[in-house]
Amino acid sequence: MATIYAMANQKGGVGKTTSSINLGASLAAAEKKTLVIDLDPQGNASLGLGLEKESFYSKNIYHALIGEEELSSVIYKTELDLLDVCPSDNNLIGAELELVSAYAREQKLKIAIETIRDQYDYIIIDCPPSLGLLTVNALNSADRYIVPLQTEFFAMEGLSQLLNTVQLIKSSLNPSLELEGILLTMSDSRNNLSKQVAAEIRKYFGQDVFEAVIPRNIKLSESPSFGKPIILYDINSKGSEAYLALAKEILFREKDRRESKKKNNLASIPRFDEYDVNAKMK
Repeated sequence: MATIYAMANQKGGVGKTTSSINLGASLAAAEKKTLVIDLDPQGNASLGLGLEKESFYSKNIYHALIGEEELSSVIYKTELDLLDVCPSDNNLIGAELELVSAYAREQKLKIAIETIRDQYDYIIIDCPPSLGLLTVNALNSADRYIVPLQTEFFAMEGLSQLLNTVQLIKSSLNPSLELEGILLTMSDSRNNLSKQVAAEIRKYFGQDVFEAVIPRNIKLSESPSFGKPIILYDINSKGSEAYLALAKEILFREKDRRESKKKNNLASIPRFDEYDVNAKMK
């Protein structure tokens, strides 16, 4: 079953979509079957992965959320063999209004994903820049969430609101939701302020901050306009190296969690010498 990540931060322009596209592509390059779900009405992740608007106008995530289509019928191939995308467009703006009165409105995306979850290793949900019903659906569907955070002066602004929302969702809808990590984005190693902000974030959040840091990079900025993830546009760029490092870090974390869970499961099985054989035979 796929591990599901929500890429979330209600602050716009922090690199959510860029990170969803390029983390998805990097995981696919690591031979992991990956799906990117574009849950942002701007549809930038869809365009950034090479889809043309006309090709998915009548079938996209909006139609799956309102029950007109199965999720499997609104998934499209990309240039990478192991990377698929579920696109969106501005019709999704109306979905929040349409779902307000719907039964189990916070569960719509989760129910849809369950029908295709076993077909992927990883599913990445690109959330909109808000804490509305779409983001609630994404966080309710996810196993873990990633917070892209700019290394700029107002980086922490609004973060507490996101974390409060996550706690509400954990307490009422999705108790297993956990933070995968905070991803530092748009970092400029030549800028002292950028370094100071990064240091403060690491000091405050510790190991919850990814080691991989996404730099400001011209090639990374250019690649969406060509409909390509950075590994297809310029694999030797600093941006490509950073996202490949992020994917590697996530794969290692996932491996550690699975091994730890396996050890805990084995530890819970009673050993033969824990049984009182004589008592059992009486």
